Amino acid sequence: MLGLFRTERMWTKRPLRGRYDVVIIGGGVHGLATAYYLGERGVRDVAVLERSYLGAGASGRNTAIIRANYRTPEGVDFYHESVRLYEELSARLGYNVLFSQQGHLTLAHTDSAIGGLRVRAEVNQLCGVESRVIWPDEIRRLVPALDLSGRPRYPILAALYHPPGGIIRHDAVVWAYARGADRFGVHIHPFTEVTGIDVAEGRVTGVRTTRGEIQTGAVLNATAGYCSTIATMVGLRLPITTHPLQAFVTEPLKPFLDKVIVSANLHVYVSQTPRGECVIGSEIDPYASYSLRSTLPFLEATAHHTLELFPCLTHVRVLRQWAGVCDMTPDYSPIMGEVPGLRGFYLDVGWGTYGFKAGPVSGRRMAELIATGKTPDLIKSFAITRFQEDRLVGEKAAAAVSH
Repeated sequence: MLGLFRTERMWTKRPLRGRYDVVIIGGGVHGLATAYYLGERGVRDVAVLERSYLGAGASGRNTAIIRANYRTPEGVDFYHESVRLYEELSARLGYNVLFSQQGHLTLAHTDSAIGGLRVRAEVNQLCGVESRVIWPDEIRRLVPALDLSGRPRYPILAALYHPPGGIIRHDAVVWAYARGADRFGVHIHPFTEVTGIDVAEGRVTGVRTTRGEIQTGAVLNATAGYCSTIATMVGLRLPITTHPLQAFVTEPLKPFLDKVIVSANLHVYVSQTPRGECVIGSEIDPYASYSLRSTLPFLEATAHHTLELFPCLTHVRVLRQWAGVCDMTPDYSPIMGEVPGLRGFYLDVGWGTYGFKAGPVSGRRMAELIATGKTPDLIKSFAITRFQEDRLVGEKAAAAVSH
C-alpha cells in the first residue's frame, strides 16, 4: 500500500543564501504568483520568505470565490484578466486547481439595490465582462432552493448574474504556484520571519530574518493583513487598517446549489463545495484587530440571514468556523507598485476581501514591473500616490459584502 502514496516533496528545500536579486515577503498566492511569473521572465534569483507555512495567511483563510463583476472600469479590467488567467491555470501549471465556473448571483432586495446592479451590469458589459440583471423567474430556474416568496422581511427582487464567476480550491492554487516557481529555481523558505529591512540612500539594500541576513536590491511586500507591520520597517505608514473576516462551513449535503449567492443587503454569501459543504461568510468585523478568533455574534447573525435565503438549511449543522485578517484601504482598492522615493521597495497590498481573486493578475503584473522597471497600465491606477492626488478608485459598491 505504501507504493500508492507520493514520497517526493512538492517543492525543493534549499539553503537560505546571503544574497538574492529579489526577495518576496509573503508566501501566499500573491507572493508565489509573482515569483512564478518572474521565473517565466527569466528572473530566477528570487527568494520567497514566509514566517509560517505556505498559504497560512489570507490565502488559506478565504472562501475562494472568483469573479470580475466590479464597479469601476479600472477594477473590472483588472479582475477580468485575473479570471482569464485562472481559467488557464491548471493547464499552465500542470496541477488541477479545481476551478468551477458555476456562476455568481448578487441579489437585490430593494429598489436602490437594483439601481446599483444596473450600473454595475452596464460597466461590466462595456468592459467586455459577461454580466446582466435578471429577475425572479430566472433566478428561480437557476437556484430553486432560494426563497423567492414574499414571506422574508427583504424579498428578493432581482440579481446581477455573472456566469464566469465561481469557486476554486484555494490551497491547490498556492501549491500549484509554489511548484511552478520551484521549477524555475526560485528559493521558497517557509518558517522564515522577516525582522527588519535595510535602507541606504533612498533604496533597499537588504532584509534581516530569523535565519540570517540577505542582501538584495528589490523587496516586495505581499503580506496582506500584516503589510503595515512590514511597511514600518522602512519608515512607511500605509493608509490601511486590518480587520478580521469570518466564515464557517456546514456538514456535507447532497448537491443543491451550483451558483455562488451573495446578498449585499443581508451581508451574507453562500456557495457549496464539491464535497457538499456550504461555505458561508459575511462582512468584515466592524473593528480593527489582528485577532483570528471566531465569535458567536458573527455566527448567529450570519446563520440568521442565511436562513432568510435558504430556509431548507434550518436543521443543518455547522462543522467549523474560522477567521482571517484583511488589509482595508479607504477606497476598497489595492495599493500596487514601487514606493516613490524608496527604490526597490514594492507594494502588493490593500486587498481587503478581494485578494485571492486577484492572485494571478497581481503576480503577473508585479513581476512585469520588477523585471522591466516599467509600471503596467493595468495597475497604474492603484499607485500609492493616488491618495495624495485625490484620484481614488472607489470599489465599495462592489464590496458591500466581503466575498
